[in-house]
Amino acid sequence: MHPFVHAQTQPDKPAYVMAGSGETVTYKQLDERSNQGAQLFRSLGLETGDVIALLMDNTARYFEITWAAQRAGLYYTCISTKLTPAEVEYIVKDCGAKAFIASPALDPVSEPLAALIPGVKLFRTGGARGPYEDFETARAAMPITPIADETAGSDMLYSSGTTGRPKGVKPALTGGPIDAPNALQMMAQGLFGFDGDSVYISPAPLYHAAPLRWCMSVHKLGGTVLVMEKFDPEAALALIEKHRATCGQFVPTHFVRMLKLPEKVRAKYDVSSMRSAVHAAAPCPVPVKEQMIAWWGPVIFEYYAGTEGNGFCWINSENWLAHKGSVGQAVLGELRICDEDGNEVPPRTEGAVYFANGPAVNYHNAPEKTAESYNQHGWTTLGDVGWADEDGYLYLTDRKSFMIISGGVNIYPQEIENLLITHPKVADAAVVGAPHEEMGEEVVAVIQPLDGSHDQASLAEELMAFARANLSHVKSPRRIDFMTELPRHPTGKLYKRLIRDAYWGKGESKIV
Repeated sequence: MHPFVHAQTQPDKPAYVMAGSGETVTYKQLDERSNQGAQLFRSLGLETGDVIALLMDNTARYFEITWAAQRAGLYYTCISTKLTPAEVEYIVKDCGAKAFIASPALDPVSEPLAALIPGVKLFRTGGARGPYEDFETARAAMPITPIADETAGSDMLYSSGTTGRPKGVKPALTGGPIDAPNALQMMAQGLFGFDGDSVYISPAPLYHAAPLRWCMSVHKLGGTVLVMEKFDPEAALALIEKHRATCGQFVPTHFVRMLKLPEKVRAKYDVSSMRSAVHAAAPCPVPVKEQMIAWWGPVIFEYYAGTEGNGFCWINSENWLAHKGSVGQAVLGELRICDEDGNEVPPRTEGAVYFANGPAVNYHNAPEKTAESYNQHGWTTLGDVGWADEDGYLYLTDRKSFMIISGGVNIYPQEIENLLITHPKVADAAVVGAPHEEMGEEVVAVIQPLDGSHDQASLAEELMAFARANLSHVKSPRRIDFMTELPRHPTGKLYKRLIRDAYWGKGESKIV
């Protein structure tokens, strides 16, 4: 299925509704505008397999652009709105984008970026500005009929690596028709019950893999998507009640914030229409999930997967209550828990999480990172650590190279450490995730000062300002602590686990 099919059978049905503004885009409008977008891309000389990049907040134009790229056989790279101009520049150049589209809310990033990406065609939604041409005006000049050579395009998203440089995941294009079903669409139907009657609430930024892909899967099925410009816990509940939402995708932080509303506020809203509330991105604390199931009923589903798409585990409420803390059984790929030599270990033994006989992993322009994701058996890993019980239920116990997940956002320490170590008053630096009641984890920098006589409070303030001036705010440490000497092996290897464990109550702390 595809939006163009629903444009023929139910043209006036809302494809999506913007929660804040109320702007509604019907399937007829989505079909026509995506056709015009595809025509525009062809007029620019973009051919099947070329790439466009988007730096946009949640606006009504987002899906008009991604569906235009999809039906033109293009890759569409959706970039985090939290990045700095230099960070965006790297992704635009690495993915090879020939066109770049930004929204007005991102002007502070897109304006200085323009000079950094010469040769890339620049567009801006909501009106022209500087070197950016108005996207809607350029699109409106194009015919609403399909291009002659339609073929299915795909997202090309970036998953950050432990080195701090993001890794592009570029799946092979199928060369097939634009309405061909895919694995995610079939999982949405078979595992989570999405269908043409679904009213799907999307509370997260659309540049993330999960919101983007699930929303577009709902469009394939002919349902309606409710796009929240920004998550607010009470607004989400009101939206569910007003539109009789049937499904949605969340991260545990969303659950925490809704649960922290006063009981009288939560009780005001009828959420009985929800049939499947799907969550992922970070492990959900057991008490939080227990409370959500008690509140919303057995409609909470969880899955474990990555942007790389090499495997997929899932679990429903009933099975989770019998296997609390599990992220489920594998339904795409075969789960393997391996020791450091890449060999499978017995049930209930902790090891690296691999998938066998699943889709391949291939990082764009990073053959060494691609090779690192495979073991000698050809099984692939995202770098997570966990164990499986006798029934094949997976329990995650660690995450890729101490990746920090704060509010559902992946943050990788190495890039932050690499910056902090350049400060003239820093001898060594380690960045870890510490527990945070609402966000799950917060970014903490542990510093070994070059001169121990410096006042720690003033140095912490100085380093905070230094980080914020050079990193996006989501990566900047929320806390600065100090150690006389960081625990390093004589070879230079940092025993980061010792530092992290101190924050999680697993070890003796020498942090001040």
